[in-house]
Amino acid sequence: MKVLVTGARGYVGSRLVPLLLAAGHDVRITATSSPDPDTLWWLSHVEVARTDVLDADDVLRATDGVDAVYYLVHDLGDADFARTDRQAAENLAGACVTNDVGRVVYLSGLVPDVPREDQSAHIDSRLEVEQILTSAAGVTALTLRAAVLVGAASTSFEIIRQISTRLPVQPIPTWMKDCRVQPIATVDALAALVGALTVESGSRHWDVGGTEVLSYGDLVATYGEVADLHRLQIPVPLLPTGLVGALAGLLTDVPKQTVESLVESLHHDMVCADDEFVRDLLPADHRLVGLREGIERALDRAQQDLPGEHRDPMTLMPQDPEWARRSF
Repeated sequence: MKVLVTGARGYVGSRLVPLLLAAGHDVRITATSSPDPDTLWWLSHVEVARTDVLDADDVLRATDGVDAVYYLVHDLGDADFARTDRQAAENLAGACVTNDVGRVVYLSGLVPDVPREDQSAHIDSRLEVEQILTSAAGVTALTLRAAVLVGAASTSFEIIRQISTRLPVQPIPTWMKDCRVQPIATVDALAALVGALTVESGSRHWDVGGTEVLSYGDLVATYGEVADLHRLQIPVPLLPTGLVGALAGLLTDVPKQTVESLVESLHHDMVCADDEFVRDLLPADHRLVGLREGIERALDRAQQDLPGEHRDPMTLMPQDPEWARRSF
């Protein structure tokens, strides 16, 4: 199958491409500039389409002749990310209709069970993109909704890791002790994405999550236990989300705008409605990675002595951003 991967140099995309190649697919990637062959070991095995996803003509050319598209574009670093995400999604939807692309697979975020007007701007934008892709005539749009991806260089995981490392005493907003999350190991999300390429289905979404549901405070505490960090958590009432996001942005190397946008989403439960993705998207013998095992694999520094193509996708990769690598 001829597959286009947008966002192929990002956290998920750069780990997905070698899996698609191993499965025998013909892969094209989009890039705004020339990718670095020294960090992307698989680069010589793919076709590169120089593409600005905000340019409709670029997207039209990139989707020409492909059977399916992975849509892994989401720019939380832009203050007006909702507008840019909308434009990029509309460009892709239009190009897929014009070029008779049969399928789009989109990685989104878990949607809390609250009214649309109460969703964070981040989740609301994700939902809007999903709706735009689903409305493309003749295109099967499959959305995978995930919460925290457990793996080194995952944005949410890096926020937890860096705050846990740098704060011996951790003030935890009381609302974070009440809200629950269902993280998923990066390798499990990748397996589901690969499965979505060939599953027989009409347009729909799947919630994808791991084996454990816990509060955000307990997630941070579990990380500390696995990482052998002895940290004291102090519950703090009445901390507004905006202040928590601003402080987290100052305490981590993750881009500040991204941190603030993600923290805004923590006020609601991010838990799967069901586990149908296990049946529909994963191989029959696939075993979901537990939270503690996922953290251990993410922190396995021995993997750094291996070339990229031989590393566990859960750990740090040569192509991961400097803000993740410099403090690992």
